[in-house]
Amino acid sequence: MNSPISVSTLNTQIKSLLETTFINVYVEGEISNLTYHNSGHIYFSIKDENSTISCVMFKGNTKYLKFQLEVGLKVVITGTITVYTPRGSYQLLCNKIEPSGQGALALAYEQLKAKLHAKGYFNPEIKKTLPKYPKKIALVTSPTGAAIEDMKKVASYRWPLVELVLIPTLVQGDEAKFDIVSSIKFAQTLDVDLIVVGRGGGSIEDLWSFNEEIVATAIYECQKPIISAVGHEIDFLISDFVADIRAATPSNAMEIALPDINEHRIYIDTLSNDFQNRLKNQLLQKQTQLENITKLFEQNSLKSKFNYIQEEISLLKKNFQIYIKNILQMKQNSLNVLQETYKSNHPDKKNLEGYAQVTIDNKITKLEELKIDDIITLQSSKTLVYCRVTNIKKQ
Repeated sequence: MNSPISVSTLNTQIKSLLETTFINVYVEGEISNLTYHNSGHIYFSIKDENSTISCVMFKGNTKYLKFQLEVGLKVVITGTITVYTPRGSYQLLCNKIEPSGQGALALAYEQLKAKLHAKGYFNPEIKKTLPKYPKKIALVTSPTGAAIEDMKKVASYRWPLVELVLIPTLVQGDEAKFDIVSSIKFAQTLDVDLIVVGRGGGSIEDLWSFNEEIVATAIYECQKPIISAVGHEIDFLISDFVADIRAATPSNAMEIALPDINEHRIYIDTLSNDFQNRLKNQLLQKQTQLENITKLFEQNSLKSKFNYIQEEISLLKKNFQIYIKNILQMKQNSLNVLQETYKSNHPDKKNLEGYAQVTIDNKITKLEELKIDDIITLQSSKTLVYCRVTNIKKQ
């Protein structure tokens, strides 16, 4: 009969057998009983319809985990089977965890985006306004990449008055996120109007530093306006949503940040022409007003008044002369009539044979006006005859 072995011995033999047999396990299941421990370790279980297995991911491996584990999330785990001898329990020691059906980075991206959106990092109301004419811009980027050369080139022809301050920064790799945060905080201490954070294009792994939460927090907490200019036009990073402005490319960041000097030259020319035209119109208007005032002054001057009075006197004098002339003419006409009357009534005109003037009380009277018994006088130049009308016969 065999001698019995201790429980510890049995658990040790099981541990040796399992850990040497299941060296590399690749298993899929749904997360449950999830615990993020203060030590940095993650304890959870994965299950399917019929079974459950305990899992652990130690702190050393969690730093490579790009996404947040969640209860109910289906994952694929790469690891080994390990046995905890004191309890005789076995668990899956996780070296790598990937979301089932999609990439870890894609899931991490969506998780962080939802988290920061809930915290208000993307709120449009907190976005800072870019300065219209920045004098100095800090560039948080690599000193050797194409991005810095593109930004310098665009800035030189678009607005050469601006000063660019390069803050050399790691933009790729595991340590890049810390360097980006440090550069943003340093840029805040400089006398700059604007900060551009970015780099050129690359794979999602190359650009991942700009999807890190600590970078998003640094951008969110920055007191100066920030433009996120990472990758190409099709790339959307977490930094793009948190920043005050998202630029499609580093070159586009300079186009957004800086005014176009040529447009301003045209605008200045337009202003100059408008100013000259307005000045010309103002001068013409003032000249017209001055001429009107001068005319008004001349009309109301002593000389003008004297001239007016002189004209009035001349007109009165002329009218007076015409009036006198008319009166004299009228008198002359009356005199001529009197003369003609006198001549026609002169006694010498009455010497015609057979003609005598008929008068009543020394007034010449027409024959048609005589009545019976009128006492009349028939007068020639030499003779007076007193008569009584005894009969009148109308012709």
